[in-house]
Amino acid sequence: MPTDVIMPQMGESIFEGTISKWLKHVGDTVEKDEPLFEISTDKVDAEIPSPAAGVLSEIKAEEGATVQVNTVVAVIGGEAGAAAPAPKAAEAAAPAPEAAPAKAQAPAAAPPKAAAPQAAAPPPPPAAAEAGTGRHIRTSPLVRRIAKENNLNLEQIPGTGLEGRITKEDVLQYMEQQSAGAPPAAPPPAQAPRAAAPQQAPAPTAEATPAASGELTPLSKMRSIIAQRMVESWQTVPHVHTVFRVDMTHIVRLREREKRGYEQRNGVKLTYMPFIAVAAVEALSKFPIVNAGFENNSIRYRRNVDLGIAVALEWGLIVPVVRQAEERNFLGLARAIADLAERARGKRLKPDEIGGATFTLTNAGIFGEEMGMPIINQPDSAILGIGGLRKEPVVVTDERGEDSISIRSIQHFTLGFDHRLIDGSDAGKFMSEFKKNLENWNQEIA
Repeated sequence: MPTDVIMPQMGESIFEGTISKWLKHVGDTVEKDEPLFEISTDKVDAEIPSPAAGVLSEIKAEEGATVQVNTVVAVIGGEAGAAAPAPKAAEAAAPAPEAAPAKAQAPAAAPPKAAAPQAAAPPPPPAAAEAGTGRHIRTSPLVRRIAKENNLNLEQIPGTGLEGRITKEDVLQYMEQQSAGAPPAAPPPAQAPRAAAPQQAPAPTAEATPAASGELTPLSKMRSIIAQRMVESWQTVPHVHTVFRVDMTHIVRLREREKRGYEQRNGVKLTYMPFIAVAAVEALSKFPIVNAGFENNSIRYRRNVDLGIAVALEWGLIVPVVRQAEERNFLGLARAIADLAERARGKRLKPDEIGGATFTLTNAGIFGEEMGMPIINQPDSAILGIGGLRKEPVVVTDERGEDSISIRSIQHFTLGFDHRLIDGSDAGKFMSEFKKNLENWNQEIA
């Protein structure tokens, strides 16, 4: 019996979703619970698993389409291992002149959509290149559109993105090389592009950037939502920022001493983020105005600290939330933060895990930034920007009052706050407490 694939409802307040990418093509065999397509909603990007095993016989909603929840977007018919994949195997194994028999069999095995890539003249179009090898080529809808419009074979383009993902810059760089007179290469063996990528793919040049190419690129749903919310926050909230320097030397030494055994004992890496999170949560408990919200010309004091953790993704930014962070110990926060970050990058977050933070941490220091002035994530009233951790010469005063110069590990932290309800004195007191918690760390890390 055919099985309908529907657009799932990812949360009570979500009524539609945009199909950002199909991970399978018509005629492909799919296993039950295997990722079938990716969707983007106003809260989360997610991979949607197949509801049944069989052959993907029809796609009713193309990439980029926004459809209502419970709408049928595809149909799975037949059993796994049916004849549909057979022509692909024959096509991959046989030389080009012998491809005609496979083409003749295609209508009996799959709908015309599956047969179309086999009928194209060499070099094969992107769809055929992706299906013919049996591998999953990681790209975006924009990259596939550029490849289709310019008759490019994605198998010939090395990917420099995460896990070999082919980015727009990779495609533009490849097109620039071709226009410079390099002859088109014959389709390489299945594994050749990925194995050769580090040596063959030069870093994208200024000419390969979207701005230099002059191309107008539509915003993704996630990028559009980020843009809307950042503008709303900046126009609504009178932002003020204060920067504190924190001596992290004690924590750096503690982490270096404990990180190997910590991971063996607890199954999670010992990073700096849980130290910062604990210090922030404890400071928020003493200065609840920083965890409060501005509502209808009133102040709403929150009962709990719902800690937002900004996670940078290849396709945007997302802020999953650790609920009731004040009730977790160090290890509990470390595990929760690592779990949310991992599932955010794997598109496995639930809508209820996004939004509703009362205070947010954003770590730009991992990209080399010394300090920044982050925009508040509404409906928060404050956001803590984490700068880079660096060794610096510092004047240190000992117990006898004598000064000396010592090499210390210094980190800058920036608090952005809503001046409608948080005064500079409140922000200063909060940051002083936060600084004290880190510099005089005396808690068990388990």
